[in-house]
Amino acid sequence: MAVKSPCIQVCTIDKKSDLCYGCARSLDEIRDWGMMSDSEQEAIVAQIDERMLVHFGVNRVKKPA
Repeated sequence: MAVKSPCIQVCTIDKKSDLCYGCARSLDEIRDWGMMSDSEQEAIVAQIDERMLVHFGVNRVKKPA
């Protein structure tokens, strides 16, 4: 089963961390998302909350379903 993209349509890259402010993925991770295995995608998703806190000082803002 495919892992849902963590994109929340806030697509702006932070120059300091090179991570997206909305999903905390790198440009390479965003570009390669559709070609990654489920386990690779899950590993990235597992890091998002920590990346948001460490790099942006905030808890992840989750888009309503």
